[in-house]
Formats: sequence, structure tokens, C-alpha cells
Amino acid sequence: MGHNGAVRLRNVHERFLPVPAASAGRLLDGLGGRPDPLWPTADWPPMRFDCPLQVGADGGHGPIRYRVEEFEPGSRTRFRFTGPPGLTGFHEFVVAEAPGGCVLRHAIEGRTAGAMLLAWPLFYRPLHDALIEDSLDKAERTLTGAVARPRSWSRWVRLLRRAGRRPR
Repeated sequence: MGHNGAVRLRNVHERFLPVPAASAGRLLDGLGGRPDPLWPTADWPPMRFDCPLQVGADGGHGPIRYRVEEFEPGSRTRFRFTGPPGLTGFHEFVVAEAPGGCVLRHAIEGRTAGAMLLAWPLFYRPLHDALIEDSLDKAERTLTGAVARPRSWSRWVRLLRRAGRRPR
């Protein structure tokens, strides 16, 4: 534990894509768009902003709120968390050149405190991990036509999603 009972948070997902970095960068630049070429909007709350993707844009997905802090078209977008309470830090998508293609990476760096000390490991992290893997699957499918090793949701994620569904 850190100061004030906060716990350090680091979470990284990445996928090698056998395509030029510029191709993956175009997906990154479409975050929050309609349609969104990277975010898995078919199964998850969409990423939305109060203006086009740019530094200063406010938005989020579901209960997670953030502001675009850095934006390097085609290579990197960093979002600073603004909510929920107890979650501080940032999350970002980065496209990096790699031999034979590129790597698309999503990372969270920050701290959890208060109620988020329990909420992150029990609820947010499993849902986040499934969402990001779905996003990486979407990128791979879009750029290559298929997903070599599609990810599947755990029983816990399926249960959380059922429990979180609003009655119609």
C-alpha cells in the first residue's frame, strides 16, 4: 500500500499485428467515433467524448470517466481518469513498430483508494481485461481478416455482465 492506503495499479494488454503501424494507428485515431474501428461497441458501453478525439476532450465509457491528456495521431492516446472516485492515473493506447508489423498496447497506470480498493479487483479489472481483449480482437480481425487466438469471457465476467444488465 502506498500513501493514504492507495494501492498501485498497473495493467497492460498488447497484441502483435502483422501490419504496418500506420494501419493500426488509423484504428486508434478513430476511438470514440461512430462507428468506432477499435472499441468493441457491439458488446460494451461505447467510448464517447464531448468533441472529436483531441487533447481536452471529456468522456468515458460506462462509469469510467476521463479526459484526453495526450494525443499523437497514429501512435498514442492517453486518457487521464476523472472518475469514479478512488481511481487515479491514466490509461492509454499505443501503437509501436515491431519486426514484421506492430504492437498495439493498452496500459493503465495509477492508484486505487477507498471503495475502489475492492471494486477494482472484484469488478472493474475482470470487466476491463475482457473489454480490452475484445478490442484487440477487433483490431486484429479488422486489420488481418481473422483472429488467430480469440479471447473468451470468463464465467466471472459473464456473471458480472448478467448482473449488471438493466431490466427492459
